[in-house]
Formats: sequence, C-alpha cells, structure tokens
Amino acid sequence: MNIVLNGESRALAPGLSVAGLLKETGLDARKVAVERNLEIVPKSAFETTLLGDGDRIEIVHFIGGG
Repeated sequence: MNIVLNGESRALAPGLSVAGLLKETGLDARKVAVERNLEIVPKSAFETTLLGDGDRIEIVHFIGGG
C-alpha cells in the first residue's frame, strides 16, 4: 500500500496501524501529533487506527527547549 507521509510518497505493508508507522519511523508516540486525511488521530487510537492505501499522514514531532 502507498501513503503520503509529510508530503512524500511511502510504500508500507498493508494492515499497518498509526502506532506501527511511528515505530517504523522511530518516533516516540508520546511526543508527536498525527493527522490522517486532515483529521487528528487521538493518541488513544494510535494502536487501532489502521492506515489505508492513499492515506495522507502528517506527523508533527515536539521538541523541548528552553
């Protein structure tokens, strides 16, 4: 299956969840916000939200500083 991740095409195995995508990209689920097809995915739904062919995913990574 193919998705668009932060503006770039990416091929993924079918049946991957948002949590699986975060793991595959090495991002900490506690420090990101995820949008799927223009809708925010709640952190509580990362495990159960499955990605589909053609989905547009935006991931914003929070970086602390001071």
